[in-house]
Amino acid sequence: MSLKSMKKEELELLSHKDITYLILEESKKTFNTANLFKKIVELLELPESYFETKIADYYTALTTDKRFILLEDGTWDLRSRHTSDKVIKVQDDDDEEDEEEETEDKEDANDLLEEDDYDDTDEEDYDDDTNEELKDLVVIDEDELELEE
Repeated sequence: MSLKSMKKEELELLSHKDITYLILEESKKTFNTANLFKKIVELLELPESYFETKIADYYTALTTDKRFILLEDGTWDLRSRHTSDKVIKVQDDDDEEDEEEETEDKEDANDLLEEDDYDDTDEEDYDDDTNEELKDLVVIDEDELELEE
């Protein structure tokens, strides 16, 4: 169904995202967030104050809807018009960068291990020292604490 053939009452029953989908589908062009939302405000004959107060919510709604894609130039288009090869390629590039970073991190960690001087103290000695420090502590029951007050 085309937007031009729809009555205002029919448009009011649709969500802003659904109207956006129809706009993008019919126009075969991309639009930035403000222009898309202005078209919706005009179609629904809403006041300018509505545009100013709801533009952020509209942007959030578009970003969470998988039907739309935000392009590098800041415009919105239908995800169905874009091949998944681009998305996969971007993910592959990210994976390669992650692998490079992990390799660098491991090398840095190995360098740190070589540089650090380790204390050869056994863990058992550490536990004994901790127990020695705690031997003078006394546990007081809540009832005893109330009696002292």
